[in-house]
Amino acid sequence: MTEPTADLHSYLESLARTSSERWTVSACGVTASRQNIPALLHKDAYAPESSAMPVLLISGLSGQGEDVPLARRVLELFQASGSPLADRIGLSAIPNCNPDGIRDMSTGYPPTCNFFYDAEEPEKRYLWRWICFQGPSLILELNSGESVRWQTNDAGAGLASDLAGSVDTVENGSLLAALGTGSPDGLGQIPGLRLTTPPDSLGDELGRLWNVLQHQPDLGGASPAGQALEARAARSHMEVARTLAMVYGYQLDPVNYTQGVGISGRLRLHELSNSGESPAPGIVRLVEPYVSGSVAMFGERASGANLAGLIWGRELSEATGDRRYSDLIVDVANRYRPGVDGGAPPPCDPDFRTEDMFMAGAMLGRAFEITGEDRYLDLLVKFIVDGGIQQENGLFWHCRPAHFYWGRGNGFAAMGLTETLTFLPENFPGRDTIAAMYRKLLDGLVKIQNPSGMLTEVLDVPGSYQELTATCMLGYSLARGLRRGWLGPSYQAPLDLAWRGVSQRIDGEGNVVDGCASTGVQASTDEYLDRPAVFGFDDRTGGMALWFAIEMQLHQG
Repeated sequence: MTEPTADLHSYLESLARTSSERWTVSACGVTASRQNIPALLHKDAYAPESSAMPVLLISGLSGQGEDVPLARRVLELFQASGSPLADRIGLSAIPNCNPDGIRDMSTGYPPTCNFFYDAEEPEKRYLWRWICFQGPSLILELNSGESVRWQTNDAGAGLASDLAGSVDTVENGSLLAALGTGSPDGLGQIPGLRLTTPPDSLGDELGRLWNVLQHQPDLGGASPAGQALEARAARSHMEVARTLAMVYGYQLDPVNYTQGVGISGRLRLHELSNSGESPAPGIVRLVEPYVSGSVAMFGERASGANLAGLIWGRELSEATGDRRYSDLIVDVANRYRPGVDGGAPPPCDPDFRTEDMFMAGAMLGRAFEITGEDRYLDLLVKFIVDGGIQQENGLFWHCRPAHFYWGRGNGFAAMGLTETLTFLPENFPGRDTIAAMYRKLLDGLVKIQNPSGMLTEVLDVPGSYQELTATCMLGYSLARGLRRGWLGPSYQAPLDLAWRGVSQRIDGEGNVVDGCASTGVQASTDEYLDRPAVFGFDDRTGGMALWFAIEMQLHQG
């Protein structure tokens, strides 16, 4: 076992307090024993532009206790060096990548599966993704040894030649080797150096490295990974929306919100851009078997997730002039009935799950818009207010029995409140209560938003993975609130941050990074942490990202 995580975290907190203009404390992962992996994060680590070259110090992969004190010494020397060095180099650090220290984590990269629930080595998955999507210009791995030795990965070979007369290449399968070749995580290489040194040589060797980095202007540029991230972030809202609309919204089997949101997004995008071929004819062909009754849409026991699969009905009616599609929404809304004995209105889960806040808000709100009948909103407002699962910190439990702050669960709550406010008239009874719940939730989420812009899989577990769907939902809710005037200008910065994080996790083919797989109510925090993260095609995350991109375009034009 290496240095206790609590001690290291306290040490990093102390550094951050004395250099608050430079550093903040974060966490980059969760170990197999459920310790977090502390990180010291430079304030510009995720900034689009910075005069300081982003460098990431890592240590402790082997689990040997001698490595971590070296990393601490590097941070102390860096802090003592003063402004000239800090102005040139933006140093972040993971001083102990392997807090459990049970096994050697030095080899076995890149990890290719079990994100982030590997029973033995989740640390590798967390480190890999966190580093790739930070995209520093240089990684410095630090090991303790009896003599000085510099090593480099392929991407860092040019830098290594300026440090020592003889520099070896890191071994295949190491973290640095995997980051320095190919296109890690579909991005690009990250130059890496490994310094093995006894403590008494550390200062001289570091001085040599800092001197090289400060006096070679061509070394300050972004790594290929950083360049790829910036290229993704530079795309317009419409460009990202069009990319997503090429992939999502082409299926409706089964009828479920995960696919219905994408269909809705394609229709919204065409209405917004008013260019190109309308998707409506193709969507009509897709849904006609259900609408005509030749294929069963869903059974009598359909859940809210199934019913919200028809969320596109009003938009398709507007695009085609065919009222059958908006009538589908009214038919769905008529399935909702008042709850009994204090329970939620069926078909909602009687325990008031946050998912139902979105499903019911979307469908009952649209039914009111179509019919003008207050009964739909009466039922909706009562359901949301009676749930009683929002806590003093603004966040929501997943449901009454599940006292867990699941990331997407809070995303559903944000979306549900946003959709409800969208359809509630200004003077409707209960609107002020709904608006207060909405602002309280967004304030709670913005407070814990990561510097990358992302929300995490479990909101109160530092280091749990950065989850894309929840972040899209937060962004959509912020953008809609700003556009409608429900929120003030101070919410623009967290919105921009969320958009940056989301856009960097969508590639040119519409693949997404780390959308939590389908999740029912779980029995423990561990079960939420171990939910698989989808990397690639994911209709749930892709559809929500499409809605977010369109709402950003509507908000900012």
